[in-house]
Amino acid sequence: MATLAATNRSAEALARARRVVVKIGSAMLVDKDSGALREEWLQGLARDVAKLKAQGADVVLVSSGSIALGRGVLGLPAGGLALEQSQAAAAVGQIRLARAYEGVLAPEGITTAQVLVTLEDSEDRRRYLNSRATLEQLLSFGTVPIVNENDTIATDEIRFGDNDRLAAQVAVTVGADVLVLLSDVDGFYSANPGIDPTAQRFDTIDVITPSIEAMAGDPTSGLSKGGMKTKVLAAKTATQAGCAMVISEGSVVQPITSLIEGAACTWFTAKDTPQAARKHWISAMKPRGIVTVDAGAAQALKRGKSLLPAGVTAVSGTFGRGDPVAVHGPDGQIATGLTRYTSEEAQQIKGVPSDQFQAILGYAGRAALIHRDDMVL
Repeated sequence: MATLAATNRSAEALARARRVVVKIGSAMLVDKDSGALREEWLQGLARDVAKLKAQGADVVLVSSGSIALGRGVLGLPAGGLALEQSQAAAAVGQIRLARAYEGVLAPEGITTAQVLVTLEDSEDRRRYLNSRATLEQLLSFGTVPIVNENDTIATDEIRFGDNDRLAAQVAVTVGADVLVLLSDVDGFYSANPGIDPTAQRFDTIDVITPSIEAMAGDPTSGLSKGGMKTKVLAAKTATQAGCAMVISEGSVVQPITSLIEGAACTWFTAKDTPQAARKHWISAMKPRGIVTVDAGAAQALKRGKSLLPAGVTAVSGTFGRGDPVAVHGPDGQIATGLTRYTSEEAQQIKGVPSDQFQAILGYAGRAALIHRDDMVL
C-alpha cells in the first residue's frame, strides 16, 4: 500500500536506527561545472555523520565521485569515456575522494576506512562473508567505512552499474536498519514531476506493487525519472532484508539534519527487522553437510553463543566456506548456519582450540566455525 498523506517519520526512524547506510551520488559531491569538490556540502555531511554516531548509530557511506574527480585532474573531456579512461580516472580520483572524507571526518573525531567492492563480491558467498566480516570489524572499531564500486578493475559483467543497487546490497550485508538515498529529487512521484504538473509525491510506500514499479519508468526506454527505476529496485532489495529506505533531496547542506527536521521524502517500509529477515533467509537454505557437537557446545548454542570448533565431534558432507550446514547435538538437529570453513578444514580443526589453528591450517583463521549471527536455532 502507498500513501500520499503527509507524515514525518524521519526523526523517529533515524533516532532509533542502530545502523545507517547513506548513499551519496557524484552530483552531491562534485560541482558539475568546475569538477571540484563541494567542500561546504561535504563538511555539512560530516556534521550529520557525527550527529548520527553521537546517538549511537553505526554509519556506512556509499559514495560515488572517484571518476568525476579523476577526469578533472586528468583533463578528460566531458561526456562518455572509454572503459580504460574511466578506470584510469577512478584510480586518480579514488585517492582524492578518500582523502576528502578523511579530511572532513577527522575533525569530528571519526576514523574513516576505504572499502572497494564489485558485484562479484556480493554474488560469491565466500567473498560476501569476507566483506561482511571486514565491515563488521570496522564498525566495531567505530570507523565510518567509505564504500565505492572498484571502478579501477570492474568491467561490465562484474559491475553493480549504479550506486543505488550497491548501497542496497551494502545495507543488506551490514544488516542496516535504514538506507538513505540522497538524490536530486525529494521522493518518489506518481509521474515525472518535471513533465507532469499533476504528479504527486508518495510519503510512504508499504508494498512495492507492479503499479509502483510502472510509475518508476523504464531506464532502457529513456523515460526513467532520473534513475528512479534503480531506486525502486534498491528499495525491494533493502526492504526484503528488513531495512527501511528513504529517498530525499540531498543537495542541501546537512541533508540528514534536513531529513530529521521534516524535509519532504518518501519512505519504503520494511516488515521485518534486519536480524529476523536474515534468520528467515538462512532457515530456508538446504544444508550441504552436518556438523555434530557435544552436549556442552549444544547448550552454549542455545544460550546464543557462536559454534567453536573445539565443541565439534564430527563433520559429514562436502561443503565450502559460506555454505549452509545443519548442526546436530546429542538429541538431534539444533541449528542451521553458514560455515566459515570448508568441510575439509572443519575436519582438521574439530575438537581443537583456536590457538592451534595456525599450526594445523597454516593460517590463524576465525575463532568461530559458525558465528551466532549466521545461525538459526
